[in-house]
Amino acid sequence: MKPISATRLRAADATVTVVSNTASVPEWSRRYFGPWWNAFDVPAAGGCTGPVVTADVNPGRYAQLATGVSGAPHEDTVYAKALTRLATDEHGTIRAVAPSEELAYVSEPATGRLAVIGLDAEPVALAAARLARDVVRGQLLRSGWTLLHASAVVRGGKTVLTFGSKGAGKTTTALALAGLGWELLANDRVFVRPGANGTLKVLPWPSAAAIGLGLLDALDWFDVVRQRLRAGERLHPTQHPDVTNALLTGRREALWEPGGKRERKVQVFPDQFASWFNITLASGGHAEALLFPQIRPDATPAIAERPRTLSDADFMSGTTEDRYPDVFGLLQIDGGGTAEARATVAEQLAKLPHHSVHLGHNLQANAAFLDRLLRQ
Repeated sequence: MKPISATRLRAADATVTVVSNTASVPEWSRRYFGPWWNAFDVPAAGGCTGPVVTADVNPGRYAQLATGVSGAPHEDTVYAKALTRLATDEHGTIRAVAPSEELAYVSEPATGRLAVIGLDAEPVALAAARLARDVVRGQLLRSGWTLLHASAVVRGGKTVLTFGSKGAGKTTTALALAGLGWELLANDRVFVRPGANGTLKVLPWPSAAAIGLGLLDALDWFDVVRQRLRAGERLHPTQHPDVTNALLTGRREALWEPGGKRERKVQVFPDQFASWFNITLASGGHAEALLFPQIRPDATPAIAERPRTLSDADFMSGTTEDRYPDVFGLLQIDGGGTAEARATVAEQLAKLPHHSVHLGHNLQANAAFLDRLLRQ
């Protein structure tokens, strides 16, 4: 099948092109990455320079690859939460199949060429976007960027990075400030690289945003989402059906997985921040301050008595990326960048203002306090 549609993605000097025999697949990447990276149509048949992800709906080719991988010596791993069988030939080409997802992959790390083949357009589109992002990620990391586990907001070019472990309040802080007019640059991760004159450039890591039902209600977004869903619009397809049902039936309390260890959350597309919630997205900035929140239910927003500083846990690495290990050889580098880049970024971040704060569950009070603090 000949390609009929293509989208090129660009972030800083990194590029990748998604090509497909199904128009909705590159359209998905254009929608997913466009609000934060530069995404644009290119001719599908004109020949693509640089890294390419070919993403086709092709049942015959999928069946051929699935049979070939399963019948050859292979190893089993978990990729994107799915059992994935991997077979590598003498030329270094990696072929893989994820039977439960009905997806097959062919990766040539030496050339940067990658293919994903499946039976239906939506899973192919999700996989293509995920792989394209990692291709860009590898290029950025190899050129000196590093990846932080942080949210980020921007006002007047000033970027505030918010750090903390899971549940510390990175998303809450970013969205609260976005509601006061700050631009949202990143929800959970952000690329950083030293620039001229001691500056730190910041780029977004495009991803769907996971927002708990309680936080969605506190932001006054719950009814907006419910009305959109009732009108036939969709959130990100990785959202658990129980979350969708909770939204439609009006449940506003936190929804937990069996065992109560992990909250099931609403999964918001990047472009829905603007179209549903009137949040402006930023495509870059320069780091100016660091924020370390701790949320306590009954706390009054205030400066914390014990200040926190940056730690190794605030940097992403191959060991912290467990959902999408680099099984296709796309990064060719540690998942968070080189040790030298991390050390340089850490040294420059240490020179910026640090704000350790206690926040409560009153979102409006939190936002007003942080806005005043960061304007000083």
